[in-house]
Amino acid sequence: MEEKQTKKVIGLMSGTSCDSVDAGYCEVHPDLSVKLIKGINYPYPEHIRALIFSAFRNELSVKDLCRLNFAVGECFANAAKELIKEFGKPDFISSHGQTVFHYPFDDKIDNISLKSTLQIGESAIISEETECMTISNFREKDIACKGQGAPLVCFADEKWFKNALVQNIGGISNVTVISDEYETFGFDTGPGNIMIDYCTQKFFNKKYDTDGKIASEGIVSENWLNCLLEDEYYFIQPPKTTGREYFSEKYIENILKTAPQNPKDIIATLTALTAKTIAQAYERFVPFRYDTVIIGGGGAYNKTLMKFLKSYLPRHVQLKTHEDYGISNNFKEVMAFALLGYCTYYGIPNNLPSCTGALKRTVLGKIQFV
Repeated sequence: MEEKQTKKVIGLMSGTSCDSVDAGYCEVHPDLSVKLIKGINYPYPEHIRALIFSAFRNELSVKDLCRLNFAVGECFANAAKELIKEFGKPDFISSHGQTVFHYPFDDKIDNISLKSTLQIGESAIISEETECMTISNFREKDIACKGQGAPLVCFADEKWFKNALVQNIGGISNVTVISDEYETFGFDTGPGNIMIDYCTQKFFNKKYDTDGKIASEGIVSENWLNCLLEDEYYFIQPPKTTGREYFSEKYIENILKTAPQNPKDIIATLTALTAKTIAQAYERFVPFRYDTVIIGGGGAYNKTLMKFLKSYLPRHVQLKTHEDYGISNNFKEVMAFALLGYCTYYGIPNNLPSCTGALKRTVLGKIQFV
């Protein structure tokens, strides 16, 4: 095996919220630490973003999805090229892609497993447009090893943090539980911003609730909140993962049938739901006393969400953000996928079976040469 060296890697990521292509020019070091040189949020063209949301709603034909795969690949390439203009070509690109469907269930047809996942953003297009080796498609190998293909960022969390619960709040919320006394594990706690964003768009014509301002002006409906907390997902034992397939527009419209009348109260209650499901997940599934919770993702900027979370957690717990550790709240996940790509390049196993449920450690990712 080639001796490990520091590599310049562009990490590319687009999450459940589908706000933009997040791109980060990183240095990944042999000790598996990652330095972010610069991160950018590259907006999707309006009509491409609309098509991605059509894919989320299962409204695209196979033809449309085929074309969208290559179009999103071009968007990812364009995001990378913005950084290449400024810093030059990296050693390679590591792209998570855009998840349009994730099915981590053990259903079978004719005794053939249907467990699967689909990330679009064709890596051949990224590689050709940027003239850079591109590593992509990380989730599939974990599923092939009987895992759920998620969460994958736990691998980076374990390298970068000690004795803490590391909570990402993107479209979906997921936690990595790190302790000297227990094997690292992680799982999706439930919705992050996904339902808040949907209702903010629906009732206020805004993409998201900036700083949690709308939520701060509403009143939490305790009756509705308690009803929402009865959803079966929250009681499933880890490892577990979820996404738009479960917390879909249909799901949200269904729960809105029993929502309070004031839209601000709806946003306040959904914000409380995200916080409470995180706190309850810790109560149910973290088997030891913890002192620190480290928040990352867009939810870290929602002051009302952070206030709710602080109130639901035990009083002794310190609530910090990734910024307190010199890691960007916004670009932590692109840094993580830069690390995952680095490991793929050197053949280092980069999944954590204790988080995904896979039967073994394995090297995730596929390499597209120039």
